Amino acid sequence: MNTEDFSSLKAFKVSVDDNAVAEVSLNRPDAINSMNADFWQELPAIIQALDEQSAARVIILSSEGKHFTAGMDLSVLSNLGADSEVEPARAAEKLRRWILGLQETFTALEKARMPVIAATQGACIGGGVDMICATDMRFCTSNAYFNIKETELGITADVGTLQRIQHVMPSGLARELAYSSRNLGAQEAQACGFVNKVFEDQEQMLIAVRALAADIAKHSPLAVHGTKAMLNYSRDHSIADSLNHMATWQSGMMKTPDIDEAMSAMSEKRTAKFDNLLP
Repeated sequence: MNTEDFSSLKAFKVSVDDNAVAEVSLNRPDAINSMNADFWQELPAIIQALDEQSAARVIILSSEGKHFTAGMDLSVLSNLGADSEVEPARAAEKLRRWILGLQETFTALEKARMPVIAATQGACIGGGVDMICATDMRFCTSNAYFNIKETELGITADVGTLQRIQHVMPSGLARELAYSSRNLGAQEAQACGFVNKVFEDQEQMLIAVRALAADIAKHSPLAVHGTKAMLNYSRDHSIADSLNHMATWQSGMMKTPDIDEAMSAMSEKRTAKFDNLLP
């Protein structure tokens, strides 16, 4: 997919403003933004296009309508038992590849060179929690709530929540929510650090999130990318390994002219101007 193809999207709408902030918005409010087949095809293609074409410096993940998302659309699950006559081991291997493909949809948010900010309102259920756990930070409205619905439905959450949520809230609370499928309200989500801030309504939230995204976008895209890459690496490795990785990264990236531009801009009391990352 190219950025020129965004106008033909079915499950999303995408815009990029003058600050190089892209807003990727779930756009099926009549279906509570449930994650249908179009969703799973379009989201990774959108993120890949924005990243590979260096079309944005920050991504905001938002949604249209009263609720952020109801999670997985049942139509996606309807054919899982259709291969009853297929040899069981081969059917299981096929199912495993399908699940890995779904996981990659949200891992794309984590792998993107630019930060991804989730802005949620109303319900964020099931796959919605999987998705926002893969973002860099989360904001919500006062009526937002989060639910790891899968346990209540008789399945184990399988596209990222269980692997990421203990990194963004205390383990005991994460386990309580996953085992019980109870709602996590906005105020409790902020108190435990799952969301950065709670806003009265969606309009106020988006104003604040867009301002934050614009502030991030003013900085060197190379420095921001490096910061995200190092934070992600450090989350998954020891301090010693992370420091070694940082030294290797910096030995190449400190050659950037962005440092001189930043210093000059500070001394001249002007806004620094940085080139985009290469496509």
